[in-house]
Amino acid sequence: MSQLNGHSEEERQNSREHANTSKKTQERFVYQDDDKMEKSFDWGQLKRMGSYLKPYRRQLLPIILVTMILGTMSKLAIPYLISLAIDQAIFNGDGDQLLIYASTMLGLYVLQWFVNNYRIRYINVIGQKVLYDLRYALFSHIQQLSFRFFDKRPAGSVLVRITNDVNSLQDLFTNGVVNLLIDCVQLIGIVIILLSLSPKLGIAIIITVPLMFIVSTSLRKRIRWAWQDVRMKQSRINSHLAECIQGIRVTQAFTQEKENIKYFDGMNTINKKSWDKASMLNQAFGPIIEVTGAIGTCILFWYGSHLIESKELTIGMLVAFANYIGNFWEPINRLGQMYNQMLVAMASSERIFEFLDEKPTVGEKEKPLTLPPIKGDVRFDHIVFEYEKGRPALKDVSLEAKAGQSIALVGHTGSGKSTIINLLCRFYDPVEGRVLIDGIDIRDVTLQSLRSQVGIVLQDTFIFSGSIRDNIRFGRLDATNEEVEAAAKAVHAHDFIVKLPDGYDTQVEERGNMLSMGQRQLLSFARALLADPQVLILDEATASIDTETELKIQEALKTLLVGRTSFMIAHRLSTIRNADKIVVLDHGNIMEEGTHDELMRHQGIYFGLVEAQYKFLGEAG
Repeated sequence: MSQLNGHSEEERQNSREHANTSKKTQERFVYQDDDKMEKSFDWGQLKRMGSYLKPYRRQLLPIILVTMILGTMSKLAIPYLISLAIDQAIFNGDGDQLLIYASTMLGLYVLQWFVNNYRIRYINVIGQKVLYDLRYALFSHIQQLSFRFFDKRPAGSVLVRITNDVNSLQDLFTNGVVNLLIDCVQLIGIVIILLSLSPKLGIAIIITVPLMFIVSTSLRKRIRWAWQDVRMKQSRINSHLAECIQGIRVTQAFTQEKENIKYFDGMNTINKKSWDKASMLNQAFGPIIEVTGAIGTCILFWYGSHLIESKELTIGMLVAFANYIGNFWEPINRLGQMYNQMLVAMASSERIFEFLDEKPTVGEKEKPLTLPPIKGDVRFDHIVFEYEKGRPALKDVSLEAKAGQSIALVGHTGSGKSTIINLLCRFYDPVEGRVLIDGIDIRDVTLQSLRSQVGIVLQDTFIFSGSIRDNIRFGRLDATNEEVEAAAKAVHAHDFIVKLPDGYDTQVEERGNMLSMGQRQLLSFARALLADPQVLILDEATASIDTETELKIQEALKTLLVGRTSFMIAHRLSTIRNADKIVVLDHGNIMEEGTHDELMRHQGIYFGLVEAQYKFLGEAG
């Protein structure tokens, strides 16, 4: 039998896989979510969000006060005018007086429309400025954070904070805060008017409000948790999407499209269930207000008719009460929605302020020095460093490079080569020991003055969206076109650049996918050389360049490295034969130091690496 109950075996198998994927996805994220869900509503955090409105308070307060007073007074005056029109004009058959009341009410409606329209437009402009400030502050802060911050967070997670989480605060800043004030003032005004018109009837109706809050208290707590859960699920989807887009080549190369779709489908299903739950709870808040409003209306007409019979209330006043009651539950309903809006904003603000509160692990002193123009003497003094506590990447490493010397770092993967250059650029700080340039501890100087004099070329070259010229000029933004082209010629990039459709003005997309790996590496060379650093770091900088181009670059480097201190990491040992000093590392220790000839005569680790590489190249040939 190929089918059972109308479903094929393949369909049932897909269904089981989908369920398993969803279950695995839920299991993966349940702990993190539950840990976050126990947080209570943080009013201090809400106050912190409001602090971004402070720079605009002088613009906001006059507009808010004027529009709030005019809008609220006009809205509250209309029901009272209706009661007067009924009791004084309609019952007495006075058409002229009715026309006066009608004209006045029409004028108030026009005033109310104009005031509200102006307020919404003006507040939206201010709200967008606040979001701009918040997004700018978040991006600027992230730019200052250390590598350790990015080591433990995927790029998609960082991207979501700056885009989605900031955008989710839009309603709060553009309308929410002002509407909250207006609704509160309107409620207070209505209560005062109701108690003034008829204290007995006013108290009888308002007594239903505590009933509504008692019933809704438990629901509000569940709504808060539900919206927190929604924000986290959406964040995980957005983060996963960003990673999938960035890693699409790897996904397709390993034919993992189906598995990726299944995994995303599981996450999407969880997100849908989370949203459905929050939406269901949110929708339950409205009926509570409607039922309470219906009870209040029943009390109004039952007790109001009794007061009319006893001559304590007129028909016009009863109509006014009905209008005020309608206006009373409307802001309460909006306040309930506002509360839910604040919950969504709270979930996002927690994530935003988590990043804003992150402190750089590599920071500057309170009064750092400006590193003067350096000669290039570099010394690593008894360095101990670990990426994870208890797992040292460098163990009591001491290394010295005189100004103008070229130092080659070799060793197996994980031996500590890249760690040394990361410490030299001060992407990380050592656990013990010091890194000195010209005898100055680099922790005592500003990061800008240090890194402006240390250039680096990485194996994984990053090309920014923009022109070829702009990518090279990234090394020194004030460089002239002639200097950009001179740097490109020095590293033999000029020849391939001029063959591009628009030469140096050719536009490249993110990561420079239209360029070969070797061409991207040449641009990176030109970028670093244009910056004219006194210390130059080449981290596998020639790994992606063909042999012919590599020979040209080696010739160029002989001239370009004169007078500069250079640190080179290379697996192609043939490229470092002429280095002034070769340092062999193994598991965070310096095992050997010397020139190529000295180490070959020593016949130690370096000798074995060279022999193994020549043997491999011979077999490959």
